[in-house]
Amino acid sequence: MMPPPHKPLVYIISAPSGSGKSTLVSELLKMVPDLDFSISYTTRPPRRSEQNGKQYFFVSRAEFQQMTRDDEFLEYAEVFGHLYGTARRFLREAEQKGHDLLLDIDVQGARQVKQRLPDAISIFILPPDRKTLEWRLRKRSEDTEEVIQRRLVTATREIENYDKYNYILVNDQLQDSIQSLQAIVRSERLCRPGRTFSEEESKVLELAESCRLANIRDRVQPILASFAAPAVSGGTQ
Repeated sequence: MMPPPHKPLVYIISAPSGSGKSTLVSELLKMVPDLDFSISYTTRPPRRSEQNGKQYFFVSRAEFQQMTRDDEFLEYAEVFGHLYGTARRFLREAEQKGHDLLLDIDVQGARQVKQRLPDAISIFILPPDRKTLEWRLRKRSEDTEEVIQRRLVTATREIENYDKYNYILVNDQLQDSIQSLQAIVRSERLCRPGRTFSEEESKVLELAESCRLANIRDRVQPILASFAAPAVSGGTQ
């Protein structure tokens, strides 16, 4: 008798641009086995250090639109004038390999995936405050001043959706954030009915639980306030 097919756990990670999401995802993939990463398709041109098929699949708008007509995307959206999409094939491939799947997508994409895959586990990464996010955007020296300001406005809108996610991770100290993200992924794998946990596994579950939406709301409020402040005062930080 054939064993039942593996149903992949699907993890969604979203964050405002500049929150350190790419670094966290990169470290997570090194530490957690049997976790596939869905490389998004995009029509935007590659940045200096990016390679086709590594950070993104870079395609023309015509190619992207054809994929859309062929229903090849699990989700897609337009961001800053460029199209981004998650191909369905990554989910099929993860299932065939017995792996789980990690999606690095924005708030629009996360909403679409949750509609199609209600059991997907969603994680929202927050910067510690607006000032830190702006500093990180400037430090990477990839964007013009106009783009930086636009990203900050978009970030303000995006973080208002934090309560649509299962877990919230405040990326303040990198190593702590990596540990918490790993705990979230591992805890969802551990939560099988009827099993008992080792002492080490219990600590993983406790750390993940501390990041659940219901348990971190108080910490999120000052962060939200830091993004609202410039609009209220009319000044800039």
